[in-house]
Amino acid sequence: MYSKYASAGILGLLFLACTDPSAPVYNVSTNHQLPADSNIYKTINDIPLPEGFKQKQGRDSSFAEWLKKIRLKTDTRVFLYNGQLKNNQSAQFAVLDISVGDRDLQQCADAVMRLRAEFLFHEKKYTQIVFTDYEGNDYAFDPPYDRNHFNSYLFRVFGMCGSASLALMLKPSVMDSIAPGDVLIRGGFPGHAAMVMDVAVNDSGKKIFLLAQSYMPAQDIHLLNNPSNTRLSPWYEVNDEPYIKTPEYTFRNTELMKW
Repeated sequence: MYSKYASAGILGLLFLACTDPSAPVYNVSTNHQLPADSNIYKTINDIPLPEGFKQKQGRDSSFAEWLKKIRLKTDTRVFLYNGQLKNNQSAQFAVLDISVGDRDLQQCADAVMRLRAEFLFHEKKYTQIVFTDYEGNDYAFDPPYDRNHFNSYLFRVFGMCGSASLALMLKPSVMDSIAPGDVLIRGGFPGHAAMVMDVAVNDSGKKIFLLAQSYMPAQDIHLLNNPSNTRLSPWYEVNDEPYIKTPEYTFRNTELMKW
């Protein structure tokens, strides 16, 4: 959703998915049916794995560990930047406890950039916080290295960068090599992007992963349900299907990228 260059009313071509009764079933020990508007998991890392799966380390192990430690809100409802509830409350499994700000800026690719920048800020790797707009102009974070300046910097980035520019920054990857921190992205005006939050693998080599997104208008970053396999949800399975259907968008399985 590249709202800086396209009307907020244009959502692009979205594909809605239905549950596939033939989808593989993995036994999950914890019941995912939560009380209304309530989340029992404190962090990404607390979300239970299906039986037989173990977490897979990311290419950048520190980034992968940081993503797993992101706190989740108790309230599972998604709010917009203006404090109003999002119309669609069925897409999310949980909501990340990360600010959306008070302006309509932190949309899909912006949420991905927020997560990457927050990690680098936490690690005090300030000189690595650089994003590039579609024209190739760099936006680097500079002193003072404090939270107020960091937030102002991010809002500037969100206003100038988006899915099209982020797709040019990232490197191609493949689903067989999926790792925490990777990004499913279709660069465009609008496009869309979602962050891979965690990856797990079983003894046979089957991989599953979690996805998080923001959307348009700017809203809480949230962990996505899996509409194609509600019995595996919120985990997604790496398979031979050409598309990855999320609740509000469908990616091609060739659209995975890495930092």
